[in-house]
Amino acid sequence: MRATWLLPSLTLLQRELVRFFRQPNRVIGAMGAPLVFWVLIGAGFTSSFRPASMPLSMTSMEYLFPGVITLMILFTSIFSTVSIIEDRREGFLQSVLVAPVSRGAVVLGKILGGTAVALVQSILFLLLAPLVGIHWTVVSFGMAVMISFMLAFTLTGLGFVIIWRMDSVQGFHAIMNLFLMPMWLLSGSFFPSSGAPWWLGWLMWINPLTYGVAALRRTFYWSGSSFEWDLPSLAVALVVTALFGLFFFALSFVMVEKRRVIS
Repeated sequence: MRATWLLPSLTLLQRELVRFFRQPNRVIGAMGAPLVFWVLIGAGFTSSFRPASMPLSMTSMEYLFPGVITLMILFTSIFSTVSIIEDRREGFLQSVLVAPVSRGAVVLGKILGGTAVALVQSILFLLLAPLVGIHWTVVSFGMAVMISFMLAFTLTGLGFVIIWRMDSVQGFHAIMNLFLMPMWLLSGSFFPSSGAPWWLGWLMWINPLTYGVAALRRTFYWSGSSFEWDLPSLAVALVVTALFGLFFFALSFVMVEKRRVIS
């Protein structure tokens, strides 16, 4: 049983990594867009944007840093699942699904592939943290990597669920613009829930991304600080992020088991 899951999953994971890094445009797009956003918006907000919970010593670029990492993970994780449509058109997905391996292994391999790609990019971006005044310890950096993995796994699972029933890349981009970008904007990456209208604050608190961003923020200041964040605790943020990750993986598995692949 272990072999029927492990080998197919690792093979699909390796395939996703090779496919991604053989396409430089995907690498540049996934890393470049959040980086440009961070620099331009962060610099533009320097003198005009300061949430009440933000200390005077913190710059807007530092405040936006956790959200930009989340945006990078979102882009890479979600767009990695577009390969499902490509694999379906090429016949590869049908071949995998009729092979004598568990469909759960197929789901795990595809999700881990997108997770690994997003994790590599997030680690590279985390190394820029000292440039904006965030100083690492071994513990805080390790925690940030772990949270990035959890976020990447959750978002890749979400992308899998969304795209499994689709046969059009254009339709996927429409969902991205209508659903996923507002999901990021309402995660606390861009502005805190304090001061927002009650209905907007409510949407932020039920948004799974809110807890991933909160976990990153608290991890970045692991050694403690003199200010208070309007955030869930680190323990709550980790538990909620983990539960959402398991939920999307389980839902992906159920969808693959119960639905024939679209030909």
